Amino acid sequence: MFFPFHDDNPTRSFPWVTVGLIVVNVVLFLQLLSLPEQKQIERVIHQGFIPARIGSLFSGKPVRVEVTENREHRFLGLWLEVPVRRVYELRPHVGEVLGALVTCMFLHGGWAHLLGNMWFLWLFGNNVEDRLGATLFIVFYLIGGLLATGVHWFMDPASTRPVIGASGAISAILGAYAVTWPWARIHTLVFLGFLITRIDLPALVVLGFWFLGQLLEARQAIQLGIDGGVAWWAHIGGFVAGMLLMPPLRYAVDQYRLAQWRRQLEDWPREDSDAW
Repeated sequence: MFFPFHDDNPTRSFPWVTVGLIVVNVVLFLQLLSLPEQKQIERVIHQGFIPARIGSLFSGKPVRVEVTENREHRFLGLWLEVPVRRVYELRPHVGEVLGALVTCMFLHGGWAHLLGNMWFLWLFGNNVEDRLGATLFIVFYLIGGLLATGVHWFMDPASTRPVIGASGAISAILGAYAVTWPWARIHTLVFLGFLITRIDLPALVVLGFWFLGQLLEARQAIQLGIDGGVAWWAHIGGFVAGMLLMPPLRYAVDQYRLAQWRRQLEDWPREDSDAW
C-alpha cells in the first residue's frame, strides 16, 4: 500500500481556496456528528446523491431508501442497541435532487473518510490551485465533482444508496496533477506487511497505481455485485475528468497571463516617457 506524504513541487502563493475547502468540509462534518443518529441519517439521505432520484424526476415515482438504524430498547433492566430497518420515501423534487449534486461533495461518512480526502486535497490541490488561480480552481473543483458524480450515476442509475464525500472532486485534482507534473517527486511510505519503508516516486507512478487500484476495485464490485459503500466509478470518472479538463484550462490561463504581460510591456515605455 502506498501513502504519499509530501511532494517536491513548490507553489508561488498560499493555497487559500484549498485551505478553505478543507475548513468547510471539516466544519460540516463536525456539525453532522453533533446531530442525533436519526438526524444524521436524514441529512445524508436528503443531501447525499441518490442516483435513482434522477430517474424519479422523469417517472414521477418516489424513491424508497432502506436504512438500518440503531434503537435503544430496555431488556431485563439493560438498555441495548437493536438494529431497526426503516424506509424513507423520497418524492421527486427538482431542487433537492439538483442541490444534492453539490451538497454531497461536502459530507463525509466518518473520520477515516474525511481525513483521507482532506490529506489528498492538501497534498495535490495546492499545486493545481497555484497553476489555475483561485477562481478557476473553484470552478474546476465543482465541475470535476459533478462529472465524477455523473459517471457514478451512469454506471448505476437505479442505485438507492446515498453517495457522499469529496472523493470525486479530489480525484479530478489527482488527474490534473498527473498530467501537469507527471515527474514531480512524491515522498511515499510503502507498507509491505510489517515492513514500512520510504521511497521517492514520480507522481505519474503514484497516481497511476492509485488509479489502477480504483479500476480493479470497480471491476470486482461489478463481478461480485457489491460495492462496499464506495463509489469507485466516481473516483475513476473524476480522475479522467481532471486529466481532460486540465490541459485546456492550463492553456487558457497561460494565454491570459501572457496577454497581461504583453500589455504591461507595451505600457511601460509610455509611462517612462511621460515621466521624462
